[in-house]
Amino acid sequence: MPHPAPLVSDIAARDMAERFNRPDFRAWARRAHTTGGCAQPIHLRGRVDHIDPVTGAVLHHYSTAREPGGALRVACKTRRASRCPACAEIYRADTYQLIRAGLTGGKGVPDTVTQHPAAFVTLTAPSFGPVHARRTGAGGAVVSCHPRRNGGTCPHGRPVSCTVRHSADDPRLGQPICPDCFDYTGAVLWNAHAPELWRRFTLAYRRYVARSAGLRVAELREVLTVSFAKVAEYQRRGLVHFHAVIRLDGPGGPDTPPPAWATHQLLKAAVDHAAGAVTVSTPAAGEVPAMTHEWGSQVDVRPITTAGRLTDGAVAGYIAKYATKAAECVGTLDRRIRATDDPANLPVNGHARRLIAECLRLSGLDEYAGLRLAEWAHMLGFRGHFSTKSRHYSTTLGALRTARIEHNQREHAHEISTGRLPFDDDRVLVVAHWCYVGQGMTPGEALLTAVLTGKPLPALDTSATAQGSPS
Repeated sequence: MPHPAPLVSDIAARDMAERFNRPDFRAWARRAHTTGGCAQPIHLRGRVDHIDPVTGAVLHHYSTAREPGGALRVACKTRRASRCPACAEIYRADTYQLIRAGLTGGKGVPDTVTQHPAAFVTLTAPSFGPVHARRTGAGGAVVSCHPRRNGGTCPHGRPVSCTVRHSADDPRLGQPICPDCFDYTGAVLWNAHAPELWRRFTLAYRRYVARSAGLRVAELREVLTVSFAKVAEYQRRGLVHFHAVIRLDGPGGPDTPPPAWATHQLLKAAVDHAAGAVTVSTPAAGEVPAMTHEWGSQVDVRPITTAGRLTDGAVAGYIAKYATKAAECVGTLDRRIRATDDPANLPVNGHARRLIAECLRLSGLDEYAGLRLAEWAHMLGFRGHFSTKSRHYSTTLGALRTARIEHNQREHAHEISTGRLPFDDDRVLVVAHWCYVGQGMTPGEALLTAVLTGKPLPALDTSATAQGSPS
């Protein structure tokens, strides 16, 4: 009689015990702390030599041969919380600081930026068919999802009404009331063109502000700068929408005040106009008709203040939270669809499966080849950047990372010097050679890392793609 397959917990427990009992466990644990509890560390092999360029003497030598498994583990630095909660938390904190600096100052931005008009803007997708939703009434109580007084059925024989008061964790949320009525083609193509809609929105926004001031767009740059930072968020129905901070500055960016006519009222009017004015057209292809894509009717513009409900800290925290997420809330994958994957067997819900299948179908049409829908099927067609900002909004993520690296180097650096006097040539030549040998951890290593560092435990993967330390 064959033995039953071991549970994931059993596999992880045995693997954890094996790692714990190895002679190099202490060195492995120190490296786990050094990576910040990264759940998908990158494995490198190589060496670093510090050489005196005058004498040729090797002042210091490092080799990964002394590391556990003969490889150095470094943090993956992903932004996706579904892949590595530890690295995503660093990305979230950096994004928070970036957004907050553009509203309150700091990180090279003057404190006077708080006096510049700024608003929190939300741009949504249009409807492609009714979906289950958790709705609340005026008093905050949960009300029926889609009540219809006369009821009835759709052309496919399904009820068009839903009187359920959905809970927050109801798996039906975001699912179409009738999947056959939902416009999957339109939804996928809208996701694919959402980045272009945003680009055209920013152009139309600047044109409206210039026209309101009696200026040409080229002349607007001499008196006013439109700064923004935005993040994309997936709704449960599988459509992206954008949250953005839009700020009006003087011609020198945050260092200069905007003109007196640049007010909150002008900022809101420009958003409302631009959101309703821009469209993107797609050609007909096969049985797919030509389409015109536009923003949804729900456009929200709220001024940001230093006190009240919508404060600078609340906005920064909200945007930073979504900077670490992708399409996971829709029930799709957080990796690309492989050529060997069968869409019918993917571990996704029915709605996400049909969106993925539509991406793959449309990718075979020549008219949509430039959209790369097959490559971005796991993102349901959206291939834009999740977090972007204009040049003058505030500091950059690169600057924040550089500052952190320099701080860590000062904290842990040991001086490597030729020993010659300061006024002599004391430069040290650094020669490094690295090669990539793998990524990830075994289930037992993931459990131990979570225990040692206090970081959240990612989803355990016992497939062949989960790599441990190279042997």
